[in-house]
Parts: sequence; C-alpha cells; structure tokens
Amino acid sequence: MQELNLPPFAYKVTQSSENLLIWDVLRRRNVVLTPEEWVRQHVVHYLMNHRGYPKGLLSLERGHRYNQRQKRTDLVALDATGQPLLLVECKAPSVPITAAVALQAATYNQTIGAPLLLLTNGLSHFCWRVNFAERTNERLAEVPAYGELVR
Repeated sequence: MQELNLPPFAYKVTQSSENLLIWDVLRRRNVVLTPEEWVRQHVVHYLMNHRGYPKGLLSLERGHRYNQRQKRTDLVALDATGQPLLLVECKAPSVPITAAVALQAATYNQTIGAPLLLLTNGLSHFCWRVNFAERTNERLAEVPAYGELVR
C-alpha cells in the first residue's frame, strides 16, 4: 500500500482467497484492505496514538439518515456523553479533496452536528471548526487533541 502523510502504525495484514485483509482494532475483525480503508486505519491510529482520542469513543461507518436516505460516515469521534466531536471523511489517496468532498462532509454533518470536520485522502488533510450558530467554518492547522476539546 501507498505511504501516507500520517504516522505509521503496527498493522496486521493477511491474505484471504482473493483479498488482502487488515485487522481493524475498532471493529475487532479483519476487513478488506482497499485504498480508502488504508487511509481510514491510519486516521484511527493517528487519532488514538497521537491526538489522545479514546478507542471506545471512535465509531466507524456509523449510519445516519439524510434526505430520507440511509448514509454512513467513515469515522466519528464522540465525547464521553456520546455526542459527536469530530466527523472524518476518508478518501483513497488517488481521490483529491475537492469542494464536492467538502460539501459531502458538510451535508452529512447537518444531521450529525459535530463541531469539527476532517477531510483526508491520507496525503492531504483539511480540518475545520464548525460554528453552527454563526454558520461559519474556521480552518485549523491540525486536528485538536481530545483533551483540548473535553476540558
């Protein structure tokens, strides 16, 4: 798999009959190793090991409804009460982070209500703080540490 612009982590990859599988520490099972999954697993480990997000408060592919349709988020970090803190949209490294990707994440966040958004393809990362009351977004240099958000 491609080297990403995220810290490396100790991963376990196995071969099934036709697919490579990677161990997912959140789902506690092997999942098919696609380029997008490679990015998602890097982000999970980055949030836990470098930004202090508790493993038990990270939710992968959480379902939600938008415009009468069932959608799935890539990753949501929750606070201790179960409220969303950070919505993460992951793309494969070959997929550029465009305005359309930002609109997809912002649209999902209308129903989720996370105060932080992270868009990444593993090479480029964009993080924003969302102010719903003022309807503004502030670009951040990095993802805030969990401890900074839940004081």
